[in-house]
Parts: sequence; structure tokens; C-alpha cells
Amino acid sequence: MPNWTLSSETFLARHAEAPVRLALTDTRIVAIVGPRQSGKTTLARRIADGEGRAFVSLDDAQSRRFAQDDPAGFVRGLRSAAIDEIQRAPNLILALKKEVDERPDPGRYLITGSVDLFKGAISPDSLAGRVETVELLPFSQAEIAGAAPPRFLDRAFAGEFPAIEETGSTADLIERVIAGGYPAALGRPAAARRRSWLRAYARALAEHDVPDIAPVGKRDEMVRLIDHVAVSAGQLLNMSGLGARLGVNGKTVDRWLVLLEHMFLIRRVRAWHSSQLKRLVRTPKLQFLDSGLLAALLRTEAADIARDRQKLGPLLESFVHGEIAKAAALSDEMTTVTHYRDKDGVEVDLVLERSPGAIVGIEVKARATAHPRDFRGLRRLKETVGDRFACGIVLHDGERIQRTGPGLFAMPVRMLWEA
Repeated sequence: MPNWTLSSETFLARHAEAPVRLALTDTRIVAIVGPRQSGKTTLARRIADGEGRAFVSLDDAQSRRFAQDDPAGFVRGLRSAAIDEIQRAPNLILALKKEVDERPDPGRYLITGSVDLFKGAISPDSLAGRVETVELLPFSQAEIAGAAPPRFLDRAFAGEFPAIEETGSTADLIERVIAGGYPAALGRPAAARRRSWLRAYARALAEHDVPDIAPVGKRDEMVRLIDHVAVSAGQLLNMSGLGARLGVNGKTVDRWLVLLEHMFLIRRVRAWHSSQLKRLVRTPKLQFLDSGLLAALLRTEAADIARDRQKLGPLLESFVHGEIAKAAALSDEMTTVTHYRDKDGVEVDLVLERSPGAIVGIEVKARATAHPRDFRGLRRLKETVGDRFACGIVLHDGERIQRTGPGLFAMPVRMLWEA
């Protein structure tokens, strides 16, 4: 079992550090983006200190005012620097563009942002060709264990799993799921203290950070939205239903969800589709990127799951989605994540796709064994995509990898970080 208690002096190596350092050797601006409190500042400061770069945080009021009032002057005094939380002064992006166009040396600036800077309206101008973005989400299970980046995705797309192998059980799976990966939460030794921090974190985002980047009306509406989204995690997105519960229209809900996505709180997992097939559901699903945050919002504790195992289902699916998102962010191969559902109600929790069209299906089951019926959706997906099907996997809370048919496997969830 990992040591969930991380002291303030504890440094866990981040798998994103190597790609950030590599990008600084040939790219003018490197951006580390991810949610607040995911470790961006720690990583950026570590790199800056090691390279002798100036480090400036825009969470500091004086630095922020300077950057907002005179962005060109602010940048002019920083030939090479790490600038933390750049979304606090978005006009700096224009100044950075001008500066690196005049002096196009690689590695000029390392910036961090707690919003998805280059997918939303916050970026006032494009840095295309001048910036490389590295995503830093909360700790992965491999990072917590101090292990190398897992090879699960590469092995899945190659179908490289044994026909049968004993792996041992993941005895602490529930604790892992409920703890999540936020460093500050893991730094609290008691589960109750972690839950308290995570709820306060979500409230602070809703009341302060989200309004900083876009108007949302009353701040308590965003708090209520996050609570309702938590209840809907893992389900098909019902925009009108969410709007009715909040007293707003579907367009407003959509705009608010985009803000939560840009702040790396949630993701809308779009539906897999094919132009040749008409019987597929096109509705996206909602997923949280951190299962610990979701558990805290749902007020679900380990004791609750011990009494009712069904409560683990949506949390485990969020946990698996988060681990795959972290692995995909590190991969040189672009991996898209969707879900499959047809009008017969047959579904696959996660559909992963890589160029030139290879597909992996993943079904998540919150129990110790896989049943034959658990492969129904994977078999339907395999029939649908034909030769593009790399493999189908049922992830469970058991202790054995077992091939159940051509390209079909049942295996423990721990393979996500131990493969």
C-alpha cells in the first residue's frame, strides 16, 4: 500500500518532467498546464532553480499588477524565466509572442497555467509554432509508487498481454480511488482531512477561480453545478436536466461546463461514432479527472463502499479514466478517449483510438471477477470496427490476467500502472 501521507518536504518525481526539459531544448515557450494544486508550481520551480532561471508567480499581487499594467515592460526584463499561473495576466501572452519572435532562441520561457490556455477564449492570440504544451494532472498511481511511466497503453494497442498470469490483488484499491492524486490532499494523514481539503478546493474553484476567467452570474450557481455534475459522473450528459435543476437553460449549462473543462475539473467524453452506423448514441458522458475529488463531492467514504459495493462503480470508472488520461498525456502517440453506446443499450465505458485507426475497448467492473456478460459491449465493438480492433479489456478488482477469447482480456485495475 502506498504511503498516502506526504510531508511538505516530500518530492515525488513527475513523469512530465522529462518531456518538459526536452521541449525546452528546441521550443521557444513551454507551457505546463493542469488544475490548480496539481504540482505545476513545484515542477516549474524545480526546473527553474536547476537552470538558474528567474521564477515569477502571478499569484503574487505586486507581480500580477506589473504584468497586467505593463506586459511588454514585464517581459522585457526577463530574458529567460519561469512564469507561474500566467492566466492571471492573459495579456502577457501577446508580449511573450512579440519577445520570442524578436529573439527566437529555444527555451526562453517556461509558463504554467491552471486553465487550458490554448483551447479557450482566455488566450488573446495564438502562439502556434512557438509553444509546446505539457499537461500535468494530479499524481498518477505510478508516480505515487515511484515507478517508471507504465506501458499499459502501448501494450493494449499491441495486444501484448499473457493468456493467463497471476498478478496479485489490489488490496487497497478502494483507498487509492478515494484518495485520488492531488498532492495537498495526499499530504493530509487522515481521510477526513483529505475530504475536507478536497471539498474546500472545489468550492474555491467555483467561487473564485472560475469567475476570474469568465462571468458566471451568482457564484453559488457554480458551486451547485459542480455538486450536480458529481452526481451525474459516468452518466450520459443531460444538459436540459442539469439546467432544470439549476434554473438555467441548456446553453448556459454548456458554457459553464466548458469552464470546468478548461480548469481540468471534468471532461466530456464524447461518443464514438461511425458515418456507416446509424444506431449509435451520440451523447457524451461526464467524467471527473480525479476520483478523490469526486468521492469527496459525493461524500462517499470507504465504509460506505464496504456497505454498498455499487457506490464504487462511478468512482472506479473516474479513477480508470484519470489514469488513462495521465498516461495519454505522456505518450508520443495521440490517443483519443471516447465511449461506445448503441440504441440497444450495449456500451463500452472507454474506447481508445490511435492513428491509423487502431481501437482498444475498456470496460470497468467494480468486482473481483469478470463475467462472460461483461464482454458483450467489447464483442459488439469488435464486430463493428473489424480489423481495427486491437484488443478489448475488462478491468476488475481481481488478481489474474486471463484471455477469454481472441483479443479479449480480463485483468486487474492495477495493470494500469504496473503493466
